[in-house]
Amino acid sequence: MDSVSAIRRVPPHLALAPALPLDAPLDMPVQNLAVAPHVERLKVPGVLFWRRLFVIGGAVALTVIAAWQMYEVLEVGGLTALEGIVLALFVVLFGWIGFSFTNALAGVLAILSRRRDLGIDAALPLPEVTAHTALLMPTYNEQPVRIFSGLEATWESLCATGRQQAFDLFILSDTTDPDIWVAEEAAFLALRERLEPGTRVFYRRRAKNTDRKAGNIADWVTRFGGAYEMMLVLDADSLMTGDCIVRIAAAMEAHPRVGLIQTLPVIVGGRSLFGRMQQFAGRLYGPLIAQGLGWWHGPDSNYWGHNAVIRTRAFAGYAGLPHLKGRKPFGGHILSHDFVEAALIRRGGWAVHMVPWLHGSYEEAPPSLTDLAVRDRRWCQGNLQHAAVVSTRGLRNLSRLHLLTGIGSYITAPLWLLMLIAGLLTSLQARFVPPDYFTSQFSLFPNWPAQDPVRAAWVFVGTMAVLLLPKLMAYVLMLGNAEERRGFGGGFRALLGVLVETLIAGLAAPVMMMAQSAAVVSILAGRDGGWSPQRRGDGSVPFGETVRHFAPHTLFGILLGGAALAISLPLFLWMTPVILGLILAVPLVHGTSRQGIGSWFGRRGILAIPEERSPPPVVERAAAFYDEREGETQEYEAVERLAGDSLLLAAHRDMLASGGERQKGDYSPERLVAAAKIEDAADLASALSALTPREKAAALADRASLERLIALAGDGRKA
Repeated sequence: MDSVSAIRRVPPHLALAPALPLDAPLDMPVQNLAVAPHVERLKVPGVLFWRRLFVIGGAVALTVIAAWQMYEVLEVGGLTALEGIVLALFVVLFGWIGFSFTNALAGVLAILSRRRDLGIDAALPLPEVTAHTALLMPTYNEQPVRIFSGLEATWESLCATGRQQAFDLFILSDTTDPDIWVAEEAAFLALRERLEPGTRVFYRRRAKNTDRKAGNIADWVTRFGGAYEMMLVLDADSLMTGDCIVRIAAAMEAHPRVGLIQTLPVIVGGRSLFGRMQQFAGRLYGPLIAQGLGWWHGPDSNYWGHNAVIRTRAFAGYAGLPHLKGRKPFGGHILSHDFVEAALIRRGGWAVHMVPWLHGSYEEAPPSLTDLAVRDRRWCQGNLQHAAVVSTRGLRNLSRLHLLTGIGSYITAPLWLLMLIAGLLTSLQARFVPPDYFTSQFSLFPNWPAQDPVRAAWVFVGTMAVLLLPKLMAYVLMLGNAEERRGFGGGFRALLGVLVETLIAGLAAPVMMMAQSAAVVSILAGRDGGWSPQRRGDGSVPFGETVRHFAPHTLFGILLGGAALAISLPLFLWMTPVILGLILAVPLVHGTSRQGIGSWFGRRGILAIPEERSPPPVVERAAAFYDEREGETQEYEAVERLAGDSLLLAAHRDMLASGGERQKGDYSPERLVAAAKIEDAADLASALSALTPREKAAALADRASLERLIALAGDGRKA
């Protein structure tokens, strides 16, 4: 009880102020994927045809050359069935990396040309902005202190521009944990107390998480979207500078046919070795990749779900997502909604742009391979769902390519695994099945085996070059920028970072291949991945959990190595990178998740990024706010907290939907069961022990049950 009473009280005028503005409904019709809307087509610059021909045509040309060379390697008087499978898989996989390579070349051209579309240029004076824009922070069972620290730092940066009058703040909660819910309300009231009087900051919690994040945003659009010309969608770990926000909002205001502008978020805050490796790779290679995409995508760009400004009218009019037919995991609501929303906005005649050259957008990344695998499972399911969307009538061809690329990012993992197995079987066939020198058809000459190991070596070298040269391109471009070079710790330390990142990524690649292959198989078997919040901060995972999660990878690596060694030593040596990564899966995952190892590299300036060596003020302020309020991360029981703070309780009552009264037709089982359990309870402890988390949340949303719980808490205090 002492810990609850120690929590800062909320001033009465803030506790009783409305948590939401007046409703401003905006219709958001569900889109018909089988019927294309009749809209005015957006004119696309002719130069984009040649840019797209360069990237896509170049990738096709590279793949044709590689396929022919691989055919020459495998051809032994005609391909066997296994060799045909290996060749087909090689063509698909090489096409994938060839596409990445030509996009990187496009990135070089874009960076050297210093292009600045839509008039967005940080070197120009900060423009004025008058369009009313809402900053939306969706949250789902996240730590409130972390969420509100980042949001306050972003708002503080926006206020520093003097343009904050055009913006409102919304915290859109989908939280189901009742203790976190009440902590969010307390954090919201505290934030409102700290901000300048008149700041329009609002909080809304949905009792039902219909359609997850996409449904959360859609709920806001249909209820409040009519009052806002634009919305900036953030994520739980998002940070943005006021300069970045204002420039994008002003560009949207100046270009009335633009429906969405996406920034390139820079990964920050990595403390584990894995986190530092991701932020180094994202910061060094990411701009090259994103600049390439923006160069040939033009107004047909994509959306990554956060740190983007969207025209509310365009989103409401054309991005209403339907439910897909069939059962989960393929049916139901669309998980990876961002790609589909961008495609539908573009189908509606609005432009979708990417501005990767504009700095001031930040996010975090999973702190360990374990967390990445968990997140990837959800993303995998969402991307595979796109198979049902790619044939949507009226989509731009580039939008279809975006959807296919999302599918391919996960399908390539099992294809790689199949190629390894087919390659092993091919070698096994060559080792133990005698060659047939004379076929059943009459021939004057025998079919002599005609292996070409020299050509095979050159195919390998060429493949590795196509795979790794984009990293070298990014490194060389960085060397040519003195400010960037200093930010990465100098050319030598940056080169060490490239080598370390490439080594770790190479060892981790077969581990992720196994994880993604398992995810694809699981999804195809009909298993739904669910919805769980991402773990943030320190990446340390208990060793036992790591062993349980990655022991199958190690076992498969041992079997793969044993099979390769049984066939021949050269084959074993050839497959060593894959075998080694799988066998070392447990120590690799455990070691890279340690914050201490990450700090060791940080102290030596290896895997450093400019934002770490010279942190942007918004990043520093978010960290300072979090450190200042870290004590509030302690979890408090919701009923005790409400009972111990009358002002928070009053605000909680005011924020309940419909005042906490049961609406006609509301027969929620959790609400009814919770009411019965609370009525039968003799004291608060017995009531809380009888309630499930969902029932407790339902009780806190029901005025009668809430009052009963508060009364039980009061009886306990008197006793």
